Amino acid sequence: MARFQKRPVTVTGLGAATLLLIMAAVVWLPRAIYPPLTAHELRAVAIGKEKIELQQAQAQVQNDFRGQLLQGMAGVVVTVGALAGWQQLRLAREGQVADRFSKAIDHLGSTTCDVRLGGIYALERLAKTYPEDQPHITYLLGSFVRERVSWPAGLPNGPEHPSSDVDRQLPWLSSRHPDVQTAMWVLGRRNVHEDEQTLYLSRVDLRRASLTGARLDKANFRHANLASAWLVDAVLADTRLVNADLRRANLQGASLARADLRGAHLQDADLQRAILRGADLRGTDLTGAQLDGADLSDANHDGTTVWPRQNTP
Repeated sequence: MARFQKRPVTVTGLGAATLLLIMAAVVWLPRAIYPPLTAHELRAVAIGKEKIELQQAQAQVQNDFRGQLLQGMAGVVVTVGALAGWQQLRLAREGQVADRFSKAIDHLGSTTCDVRLGGIYALERLAKTYPEDQPHITYLLGSFVRERVSWPAGLPNGPEHPSSDVDRQLPWLSSRHPDVQTAMWVLGRRNVHEDEQTLYLSRVDLRRASLTGARLDKANFRHANLASAWLVDAVLADTRLVNADLRRANLQGASLARADLRGAHLQDADLQRAILRGADLRGTDLTGAQLDGADLSDANHDGTTVWPRQNTP
């Protein structure tokens, strides 16, 4: 995050020594390039009037060159001044970005939900303005989600996973944790940067999350709870969903191509028109799932895969 480190703003310009050097050049260079006539050369001119005209002509040549030199130096000074101004503006702008980033980080840690929401949207704006910093912001938002809605399945004192039943009375994630829902919206609509690491969302509680059309391909949702989540037309290609709870999730039209769904719980999930091409379904429980129009070509399954009765291969 080098971009967000503050640096002191320094004003560059021409110092006194540089100014003296320019003045010396203006005085000396014309005489060096067009030296005055020597006494010997002047003695060779017999008529006094012609001597005066020669000296005046020599002086005029020097003055013309001096004028050209001054114009050129003036252009250099203007260019250097513009570059110095641009550098100062750039450094000042980077300082403003650093301040905005620091404030957004502080807002994420606030105890007030509205302040946290402001921090999330501020980070999204920074990611759009400075795409090269998006991988850091994506990682930060992923960490925020993991901390806010941890679901430590399989760990000591962790929750039952999957639970004995899906809580149908549970409010939507946007009501329970509006900041987490907003962070997931931001992550789901980002332009994925080529330098991004895997979006790590393992062991998170995203029950009844609303993620229609979200782009979450290649993310890691191992042991996550996505029961009753709304994932219509979501992009989950190459996503790791090992042992994930997707019971009663709406995955209509979702892309799960090559997804790792080993041991995933998809009971009563709506997978109509879903793309499961090349997905790993070994140990996946699809009891009661709706698979009408689903693309299951090249899906990897075995005797541990539990199919709905009407879709048993």
